[in-house]
Amino acid sequence: MPRAGEVTRLTLPPLVALLLSGGCGAAAGALGPGDVRPDQIVATETGVASWYGARHHGRRTASGEPFDMHALTAAHRTLPFGTRCRVTSLRSGRSVIVRINDRGPYAKGRIIDLSRAAAEVIDMIRAGHVPVTVEVLRP
Repeated sequence: MPRAGEVTRLTLPPLVALLLSGGCGAAAGALGPGDVRPDQIVATETGVASWYGARHHGRRTASGEPFDMHALTAAHRTLPFGTRCRVTSLRSGRSVIVRINDRGPYAKGRIIDLSRAAAEVIDMIRAGHVPVTVEVLRP
């Protein structure tokens, strides 16, 4: 099991990746972070999260939609667009459910880039980057 702050590579079995890529269009906020059951978690990744906001607001994301820094969204290098994830700060213990709609982060050692709104929920605005656990949720 990875230690807090240790970057691990997320590998999904092909069947899980296929399941995640279809029918994941539900709104990110449809479930609260505390509403997730253990059987809904299909993969876990531990590493460092960062956030992005005003500089990118309104620009097109890799999924084609405009970036909204006020939405609960995130960028991940490999997860299919529309995948929902629960991101938990290992510093504050707070969680947020986000929807993947962009690619990144491209900074070395980072595993997920959160929108400003998502970063506010887990109390990481001042720090800029924090160790997190990312739990990929079943569609």
